Amino acid sequence: MKLTGSDIHLLGVFDAVVRSNGFSAAQVELGLSQPTISNHIRALEERLGVKLCQRGRRGFLLTEKGRMVHKIGMAVIANMQTHSAHLAALKGNLVGPLKVVVVDCVASDAQFRLPAAIAELASKAPAVRIELGIAGPQDILNGILNGTWHIGIGSFDNAVNGLAFKDLYSEPHALYAAPSHPLASRSGSISQDEVERHPWAHRGYWSRRRQKSYTPSDLDRFVHEIEAQILLVLSGAYLGLLPEHQAASFVAAGRLRKLAFEARNFACTMQTVTRAGALPKVNALFLEMVHTAHQAP
Repeated sequence: MKLTGSDIHLLGVFDAVVRSNGFSAAQVELGLSQPTISNHIRALEERLGVKLCQRGRRGFLLTEKGRMVHKIGMAVIANMQTHSAHLAALKGNLVGPLKVVVVDCVASDAQFRLPAAIAELASKAPAVRIELGIAGPQDILNGILNGTWHIGIGSFDNAVNGLAFKDLYSEPHALYAAPSHPLASRSGSISQDEVERHPWAHRGYWSRRRQKSYTPSDLDRFVHEIEAQILLVLSGAYLGLLPEHQAASFVAAGRLRKLAFEARNFACTMQTVTRAGALPKVNALFLEMVHTAHQAP
């Protein structure tokens, strides 16, 4: 079938419904009433000749074909946006969307200079519509691959074909515990045997080399956000490797203590990630701004 402008619009509505997990929740983003959204989805189903979703007492649920349509639709929209950006670049215009995604808990890091790059972009290319999101490392990589995001920033354990990575800076980590933890009152150095006798809170997206070198205990817990990891450590039941910049305010407030255990301290290498190959002019310009900002003294 030949896609029309109306089809693209309907696919955009469908994307909002999928991301919001229902018609009602998509109303705010779309600025449309629920009956209107329902009519749009019905029109897309009739146009494609497939059932996209189930809606009723059990809530919103995508059909298998609905998942396929959503994936194809997002690829079509992403390609259109990329080509539109290339065409705008031919005219010398810096316009269009710029979708940037970063890992969580970076705002407290003085080394993280994305705000400076955003300020420069706002000054030099005010017509560019920057969108900023937060996601886990694997979701960032998947989003860059499928075109949901243009530029990602985080620490990535695994290189992925089709993506280009470039180092920004090193983010130091250390081992922390709450004051109520048995090891928190120790003034001297702590041995590896001692820390291995206590449960840890890990980030599930880390590779094994970022976790303990031995097999995790059944008492260890795994999370996918630093905020969740901090909450577990604050409980006093778990040890955790945390970014020093993020833990600093908790240490100052007396809610966390940095342990004198250097063996497992490590630094995450923060990187940018984009699709490999030539980038649209706006994307390339902002990527350069990001790296220039991090090279400043």
